[in-house]
Amino acid sequence: MDSSSSVPGLGSVDPQLQHFIEVETQKQRFQQLVHQMIELCWEKCMDKPGPKLDNQAETCFMNCMEHFIDTSQFILNRLEQTQKTRPAFAESLSD
Repeated sequence: MDSSSSVPGLGSVDPQLQHFIEVETQKQRFQQLVHQMIELCWEKCMDKPGPKLDNQAETCFMNCMEHFIDTSQFILNRLEQTQKTRPAFAESLSD
């Protein structure tokens, strides 16, 4: 198989460019995840915005963010496990 990728309308793509695109896409996904986390925790923890966080809001934010990160990590691990078992399952079907 050819090591270069083909993108509709662009022909083959340089492997370094492909890697750059993948890295930038991962950065964008991470930024979206952080934005979602902040938005979710803000809605959950902020009753009345003020000049500083009180102890209750600060604790709520920390718990919310830790829960969000733990849940995201669990989902990523689960997806990795699923992807690892699929090729073996697909091979057993073709036998």
